[in-house]
Amino acid sequence: MNQQKAITVYGASSEQIDPAYKEAAFNLGREIARAGLALVCGGGKAGLMKAAIDGATELGGHTIGVLPQFMIDNNWQHPRLSEMIATPDMHTRKQTMANRSIAAIACPGGCGTFEELTEIITWRQLNLYRGQVVILNTLGYYDPLLRMLDRAIDQGFMRADHRRLYFVASTPEEAVEMALQPVDPALFSQKIH
Repeated sequence: MNQQKAITVYGASSEQIDPAYKEAAFNLGREIARAGLALVCGGGKAGLMKAAIDGATELGGHTIGVLPQFMIDNNWQHPRLSEMIATPDMHTRKQTMANRSIAAIACPGGCGTFEELTEIITWRQLNLYRGQVVILNTLGYYDPLLRMLDRAIDQGFMRADHRRLYFVASTPEEAVEMALQPVDPALFSQKIH
């Protein structure tokens, strides 16, 4: 089967957030669909996952939700997904999302999103994931995390070239553009961890 190229989107499931975050996620979904790519995400029916799915769906984009079976049993999935993949657990969910994508974009979120973002950066560092990783820094949300990553480099916990493992975007349009940048093969021809 010839799978459509896809971008994974991480993001909050919370509804108690500034509408500007939802608008950016909605526009991200639209931009992914406009680029002719599928959107892969956690498939939830709330928060930024919902907004991104709605944005992609509005333009006729293909949306793939990857949910552990317990979430499906609780009816947490978005009702308009083009495709839904059930997994036995959260670890398989994240691996499936990564396997289905050519790039990953992290919208703002909480602990789950932080974990997904730092894990995909780590996988990239270890040559386990070769797509681009983009942090969508809506309203400067990720500024504290970016300062923490800089501190880790300053303190010797990361190398300076680890900054090459991810991009930082201000807008959904910029995020998709960065996600589609050709990957530098030299990044994976040397050990950078």
